[in-house]
Amino acid sequence: MSAGRQSLAGWASVSPALLWTLVFFAAPFAAMAAVSLFPKDGGGFSLANYTQFFANPSYWRALTNSLEVTLIVTAVSILLAYPFAWILAFVVPERWQRLALMLAVLPFWTSYVVRSYSWLLVLAEKGAVNNALIHLGLLAEPIQLANTRAATVIGFVHFFVMLLTLTIFANLKQLSPNYRKAAADLGAGPIRSFIHVILPLTMPGIMVGAFLTFVLAIGDYITPQILGGNNELLMPQLIMMQIGRRGDFASASALSIILMAVVTVAYLLCARWLKIERA
Repeated sequence: MSAGRQSLAGWASVSPALLWTLVFFAAPFAAMAAVSLFPKDGGGFSLANYTQFFANPSYWRALTNSLEVTLIVTAVSILLAYPFAWILAFVVPERWQRLALMLAVLPFWTSYVVRSYSWLLVLAEKGAVNNALIHLGLLAEPIQLANTRAATVIGFVHFFVMLLTLTIFANLKQLSPNYRKAAADLGAGPIRSFIHVILPLTMPGIMVGAFLTFVLAIGDYITPQILGGNNELLMPQLIMMQIGRRGDFASASALSIILMAVVTVAYLLCARWLKIERA
């Protein structure tokens, strides 16, 4: 086959994916970017929607809140997911691991909205958590758990800890048992072996899971809306307010692009870290 035919065959094989990306990703993004440059009140091309974000303290606070919640969720999910993944990989017998993994991903089979409302009932003033704490004598009266940042974090962690568990578990299963044996032969105890050998080798899995958690959490609207109770403004809520209350699609588009820029920065930092680690 000639070079020309090979090139044509190559383009033909990738053209469906390119067309899909162009129609469903590139074109909508270009349209959103164009809309963001024309303010709702008219006046032609302008960067007013972007300057408004930098000039309005409430907009900055929404972004800060989103970053704080997302980073807390990511950190807590990692701390919970790693021991869980370790137990699944090295403690649970091989013949039971598939069943254990299936049970671990059961939350993914339930509607995201249903899970959020379930947590709202559990964390309510007369919910299971408050009732249990009162019966144990740890509380004299119910405390406010629902409609708080803590409720939002709990709802997020319940979902994302399973995602991180899967990525870390896959990484742990790829490790040869010879690494731990070699560390033991060189005099390293279990803790030093984990810190200096196992943890560095599983950092790629942790970083990939952490990035996925960051992306999904920072752009989520449902869980903060249901569990947060509108007591704390996050970026997704701010964007929806521009559309639902003001009908300002231009401002919503600008805020969405700013949020995408934050995610892009997080991706570049993660990719750079992984590149440096592999070098």
